[in-house]
Amino acid sequence: MPIIKSAKKRVKVSNKAAVRNSKTKRSLKTAVKTFAASLTSGKKVNEAHAKAMSEIDKAVKKGVMHKNKAARKKKQLATKAKATVKTVAKPAAAKKPAAKKPAVKKTATKK
Repeated sequence: MPIIKSAKKRVKVSNKAAVRNSKTKRSLKTAVKTFAASLTSGKKVNEAHAKAMSEIDKAVKKGVMHKNKAARKKKQLATKAKATVKTVAKPAAAKKPAAKKPAVKKTATKK
């Protein structure tokens, strides 16, 4: 146990920071797990993706996660979300009728 007054304060401050950081990490993990679950079910993927992105940004803002790691995680999540949305949203695309070609004008040739 610290004896010096500043060391005692440092213990209190670091404990508060540890609690704050653990809450941020827990909410981040929960959001990412929810996103992963939505990928398998195919429901509410966009909402879960937005929530996960938001939690990653909050973690960076609070200093829990490095900005480069956050960018890498966000890219990974976006890639997974995009792949899932493509397979779920468009299983059978309807074909559009062929458009008519515009008439070609004949120009008079000069002699």
